[in-house]
Amino acid sequence: MLKRLVSAWVWISTGLIALIWLPWMGLVWLFTARDPGRYSVGRWFRLAAVTVTRLNPFWKFRTTGVQIHDPRRPYVAVANHESLADIFLLSHLPWEMKWMSKDTIFRIPVMGWMMRMAGDVMVIRGDAGSRMRALEEARDRLRKRVSVMIMPEGTRSGGGELLKFHDGAFRLAIETGSPVLPIALAGTRHAIAKGSWLVGRARAIARVLPPVETAGMTLDDVPALREKVRTMIAEARTVLQRELAAAGA
Repeated sequence: MLKRLVSAWVWISTGLIALIWLPWMGLVWLFTARDPGRYSVGRWFRLAAVTVTRLNPFWKFRTTGVQIHDPRRPYVAVANHESLADIFLLSHLPWEMKWMSKDTIFRIPVMGWMMRMAGDVMVIRGDAGSRMRALEEARDRLRKRVSVMIMPEGTRSGGGELLKFHDGAFRLAIETGSPVLPIALAGTRHAIAKGSWLVGRARAIARVLPPVETAGMTLDDVPALREKVRTMIAEARTVLQRELAAAGA
């Protein structure tokens, strides 16, 4: 019963925050029109997710790892995907990234409108033309000196194992000369189970790993870059899982 009550509170408060945030984001969008990267309006959007997390008594999220000293240096950030709650955890990172998200999220009233104002990138799963358009939009964000966030697994696994990484993020990084920023996530799988609306108790960590430079690489290097980054994330994720287990999470 407590889990259902807390879950209802979380989703109701999420909706209320979205309604409160929408007009404010509209004003920020209007008054920062000179920044084509929409950095400020995107940052305010992520802060809405941080506020939702702070109102949730079941979640304890934190970030660790490499510090990014120049938030306007564009990276292709990649992270493993454990749960819908990954969005809330990654929003705690203190710089803006434009998310590549599936079209069903963009269709959510209010949420989708804010994502469009923030400059996030929509992709239709299974549509090759949409993937190409999404990658071109991601190039546009990088040119405007804003990082992009891509989850190269493409979906969450049912059993929690790390899935195969797809090539898109790594091709994008090499083609634009952008460094890849690996981020390992652990703990969010218990926050919102796949296929469920119920919110669970969870401690979760996002650890930012050292950037991987792509200068001098060609598209022939995509497989090696992809596997290097996947190995970095897999190893860091294992460490984080041990830390959470030791803390009793």
